[in-house]
Amino acid sequence: MTKTEITQTLTKKTLGLTLLLSAAAFAFAQEKVNVSGKIVDAQNQTVPYASVTFSNSTNKLFSDAALTDEQGNYALQLIPGNYEITIEAVDFTKASLNKQISGPGSIGNLTISREQVTTGIATQEIQGVVLSAPSTKAYRVEIDKKVYDPSLDIVAKGGNLQDVLANVPSVDVDTDGTVSMRGNSNVRFLINGKPSSMLGIDDGANALQSIPADQIERIEVITNPSSKYEASGTAGILNIILKKSKKVGFNGSVEGTLGYLPTTRLNTNLSWRKGAWTYYINGGGGYSRNKSKNNSEFNSFLDPTMLNDGFSMKSVQTGLNEGENKNYNVTTGFVVDVTEKSSLNASVMFRNFNNESTSETNYFDSIILKDRNAVGYPAVPYIMQDQFTNRLSVGTSVNNSFQADLGFDQKIGDKGQLISLATSYQKNKSDGTSAITENGFDNQFDIATLTSNNILTSSENTTFLAKADYELPVGEFSKIEAGARFDANKNDYDYYVDQSENGGPTAVLPDFTSKTFYNENILAGYAQFKSKINNFGYQIGLRAENTDIGVNFKRVNDAQQVSVDKNYLKFFPSAFFSYDLDKNNQLLLNYSRRINRPRSFFLIPFMSYNNNRNLFSGNPDLNPTYENSFELGYNLSKSKVTFNPTLYYKKSEDEVNFYQYSGLNDEGNTVIYTMPVNAGTESQYGLDLNATYDPFKWWKIMGSADVFGYKNEGSYEDFDFSGEGFSTRFRLTNTFKPDKKTSVQIQGFYRGAQNTVSQQREPMYAVNLGASRTILDGNGTVSFNIQDIFNTRARENLTITPSYSQYSYMQWQPRQFSISLTYRFKQGEKVEQPKRKKDINSNATGDEDQVPM
Repeated sequence: MTKTEITQTLTKKTLGLTLLLSAAAFAFAQEKVNVSGKIVDAQNQTVPYASVTFSNSTNKLFSDAALTDEQGNYALQLIPGNYEITIEAVDFTKASLNKQISGPGSIGNLTISREQVTTGIATQEIQGVVLSAPSTKAYRVEIDKKVYDPSLDIVAKGGNLQDVLANVPSVDVDTDGTVSMRGNSNVRFLINGKPSSMLGIDDGANALQSIPADQIERIEVITNPSSKYEASGTAGILNIILKKSKKVGFNGSVEGTLGYLPTTRLNTNLSWRKGAWTYYINGGGGYSRNKSKNNSEFNSFLDPTMLNDGFSMKSVQTGLNEGENKNYNVTTGFVVDVTEKSSLNASVMFRNFNNESTSETNYFDSIILKDRNAVGYPAVPYIMQDQFTNRLSVGTSVNNSFQADLGFDQKIGDKGQLISLATSYQKNKSDGTSAITENGFDNQFDIATLTSNNILTSSENTTFLAKADYELPVGEFSKIEAGARFDANKNDYDYYVDQSENGGPTAVLPDFTSKTFYNENILAGYAQFKSKINNFGYQIGLRAENTDIGVNFKRVNDAQQVSVDKNYLKFFPSAFFSYDLDKNNQLLLNYSRRINRPRSFFLIPFMSYNNNRNLFSGNPDLNPTYENSFELGYNLSKSKVTFNPTLYYKKSEDEVNFYQYSGLNDEGNTVIYTMPVNAGTESQYGLDLNATYDPFKWWKIMGSADVFGYKNEGSYEDFDFSGEGFSTRFRLTNTFKPDKKTSVQIQGFYRGAQNTVSQQREPMYAVNLGASRTILDGNGTVSFNIQDIFNTRARENLTITPSYSQYSYMQWQPRQFSISLTYRFKQGEKVEQPKRKKDINSNATGDEDQVPM
């Protein structure tokens, strides 16, 4: 990687160039001048790889940074003006000074002093040192997103992506692993800015659990994405950025975890950088067990005289699910500076996830029906009948994913023009088998039945993505961004179910055996303009997406065929405004339009047999949901306090709601049918508040709250979705540092009750604890955490409709704990500075070790 690119990398990280933006009207702006210099110590010895930051005192957009070379020299271009210069280097005291830059040329030598150690003993010879410092804040606010740093999250140490997301501001993870943002579960996940097969296909929580927390560098929470991002996801976008070390030389870390429920995990992050080449590899694997509970009670309100044979008055279900998970993943790639202005990057990823599960459910059904054996049937009185059923399901699933990415960046001229090209090919395949045994007993007729089912599932997803982005600075204050993107997705699903009763012959169930072929092509283009005039910044953009969807669904023996073809061109504008009240206070106002395209399962009358008492069926007439989203925010950022309240309002069109009705299967047992429908509109409004406070050096507090209201207006057939309500979510994290090597973290969250016209959800809370200590001379960290200390994290719902009521209880995982050990080696920039003699108080001979490359 060249010095120029290192400088730009530091600039982006240190100064947040997402606010660079200025008006095109400033064509008369001053030109940049070439500035150079050298960093030396008190003995006039050069200091290599020092970070030199120039902060403009009147306009931070003029700020820049550089990294000195092996001889301590640096060079960069600056707008003339007054600058605060900050110099940082390993084993040196941070230095700051003010200087007026009036024209091109060298500003001479700048001197920094060596750091004084508290022991009074000189630092031993350093061969590969760390030029880094932990973030003081867990998250920061930018004009169009929040950025969360999981490195300070002790509770999630040794965990996975799902554990990290449970602590991210504005994000909520339900007990079954469903991720939502401000109460909306239509979240778009990206890995390194792109859709990724690393998250699998229809894997839900399993995919989140297969990405180790140790591999995550940061998470970008984009509640109102700009036109540069794809329009999918009405809740917003979660962009997970994985680690790629930019440090010189060989660097790495390894982390091992043990826990209960039995959990083992081993992960490593390695990188090697020399000259223009950077290589990296991240990988790991693990084993875990999971356990969940599902209990429910169903009561029918139907008049028995309306049915010919009867109906279920009450059904009680108790279920226990246990599983074993094995997974591994590896990502490897390189970045090379082809020329001073162009770079090439490539990577490949492999992922495997295996699951073995056992699910047992017991049913107790009270049924009113007519006695078919009575004289005069069907004109006979109703009788009460009790049925007991035990349903045991044993299954396995295997998911394999592959992804290959290739990218090229080309800078044009010296004014900041940039062309970025990227392509990605992804393949994901899942296969599953389930053997279900159902034993039933009818106490009225003293009849026992035995039903056996085999379920075979296979799904395959192929994705191709190609995109091009262009950046054109206009003067010194503005930028035009434009790009195009093409997504091609192909999903194939095979679903097979057979059945035998009482040891009889096996027959295919035609209502549940099907094939689905889903093709989706999206062609998109966008353009947006960024600028800043004094304290006022703005970004205006427009995105166009043409969607072409084709679905073919066929049941076994061609008993039913459904074809769905949809093609539509839609436009998605966005607007972002910011105003700097002063250097620590900022107002933010933004708007965007989003889309939620129905998933393939939502467009076909497919029904899964894993739970034959709760059946979901798609709707070929389903249309996308469109949402308009507005946000007004304030951001205060000081040394000890950050405060970021956001008022938001969202309104959707053609909202997708789930229409539910009850019926009886062939055995007379109650079945709940669910189907998605477009039913009216939904409005949501609220206050999303995130804040941090550091009352002392040893105590940090991070809190978040979401207080929101909602209103639904719509109906479908006899089901009314109209209703409104109010709910809350709170999260509080306290981190204590009793000494320099030890940290303790306590986190609690509360989700308030939420009621709609047909559903009442009970409140839920949980408390987590984590602790860590630095060991092995700072190269290692041992961490311990307990998830859900009081074992209270469970979901309780009560659904009431004109025909039935249903209470349900679900606990996805019981209380868990784990301990992990992380070891870091060869951290930091590879410094090849003059050798320093070892301290005379040591027993060293003075021989110099060879430095490995």
